[in-house]
Amino acid sequence: MNLTGTLLVAMPAMGDPRFDRSVILLCAHSGDGAMGLIVNKPAPQMVLGDLLDQLDISCATKLRQKKVHFGGPVEVQRGFVLHGADYRSRLQSLDVTDAFAMTATLDVLEDMAIGQGPEPALAMLGYAGWGPGQLEAEIARNDWLTAESDPALVFDTDDDEKWLAAVRSVGIDPLGLSGEAGRA
Repeated sequence: MNLTGTLLVAMPAMGDPRFDRSVILLCAHSGDGAMGLIVNKPAPQMVLGDLLDQLDISCATKLRQKKVHFGGPVEVQRGFVLHGADYRSRLQSLDVTDAFAMTATLDVLEDMAIGQGPEPALAMLGYAGWGPGQLEAEIARNDWLTAESDPALVFDTDDDEKWLAAVRSVGIDPLGLSGEAGRA
């Protein structure tokens, strides 16, 4: 099973508060593990201008007020930009699907600062990661619901509405979700 490009939607029984009501775009998934970015959790009190200032990247545009997201609890000092697949970094971008790519090199922020970067885009600090078999076990335990990824949901939906939109995208009424896994 390869879930690359799939959305993971935290179920109500999620035991880890860092992932409560999270929506994660899986950027890579294989037998070696999985890596994804939380797309609906802005980093508290941080905007892109703060990050650009720390990196000595000049930017005098409205981009300075763009939210920075908490991408996950692993390597929270490391930056990522999730963006449309039409942008290519001069150094390296990872194709996730036909609609999504991810860049973790500084040049993407430099391009964004001069108006030549990806649009749409979400800047993130940290990522979510799983070892071999860990994600599959969490899905079997009913920690995650899987959904098709949709650029409109990821880039255009308000952060506080993404979880509900992701749950509804698979035809589930959120009021009917249970924290208990069942066995037939």
